[in-house]
Amino acid sequence: MHSDTTRPTGPATARGAVAIITNRRGDLLMHLRDDIDGIAWPAHWSLLGGGTDPGEQTAETIVRELDEEAGLTVRNLTELFEIRDDHGSGQLITFFAADWDGDETSLPLSEGVKLQFFAPEHLDILTIPPFIRTGIHRCLAARPA
Repeated sequence: MHSDTTRPTGPATARGAVAIITNRRGDLLMHLRDDIDGIAWPAHWSLLGGGTDPGEQTAETIVRELDEEAGLTVRNLTELFEIRDDHGSGQLITFFAADWDGDETSLPLSEGVKLQFFAPEHLDILTIPPFIRTGIHRCLAARPA
């Protein structure tokens, strides 16, 4: 007998969302994560974002996480692509792009150590999780010249 619906046999894939936030100069907002046990990628520069709550869409996740982590509201939020964090949390991460012009040092950071804008050419000196670096390079490569 054939069924029109198929039920997954294993647990659902954990999901998350991050945002590649740029200012008018094209600098990227990076987030220095805490150096504590129990979190993925401690003491790494990453992007703002986090895990998706049950029943939440990834676009809702990124809006919530930006507000919770940095009191940040962005412009032109656009979904880009997904990449799995194979060497960290194992989550399937949806990458978003957005714009924000402001003083990152004035944001009320509730997680992590620091927020800082970096020019794309300076990202190579930062310790960045591999899937985040891949996502950033993919986003930058798709930018119009």
